[in-house]
Amino acid sequence: MDDNCIFCKIARGEIPSATLYEDEDLRVILDLGPASKGHALVIPKSHAANLFELPDETAQKAIVAAKKVGTRLKEGLHADGLNLVQNNGATAGQTVDHFHIHLIPRYENDTVNVKWQPGVLGEADKEEVLKLFL
Repeated sequence: MDDNCIFCKIARGEIPSATLYEDEDLRVILDLGPASKGHALVIPKSHAANLFELPDETAQKAIVAAKKVGTRLKEGLHADGLNLVQNNGATAGQTVDHFHIHLIPRYENDTVNVKWQPGVLGEADKEEVLKLFL
């Protein structure tokens, strides 16, 4: 736990939250600044700033919880879809340095924008990335 981390404080129950799901490792809460109705956050109780610091076992549990809660949100709120968003680093949009997954229910004609303009995979880029895995 990090005593200065707001998500650690929420996970410990020091800051009240609208908790949708909780177990020994995770808490899933409604986001206070929702992108859509039902926007929730999956927050591990142990502190890790981002995905790269998160233990594999906790990452697995977070995805399972995201599936469980996301299914309930999508069905219960009659959402047309659901985005899972997980940002790592300020440049990627991370605003709280504690790993979390956004569950964002999507509705026909909503104004949520989680899109990008597709590019083209160039040969030089492809080769550079492939070399990382050889």
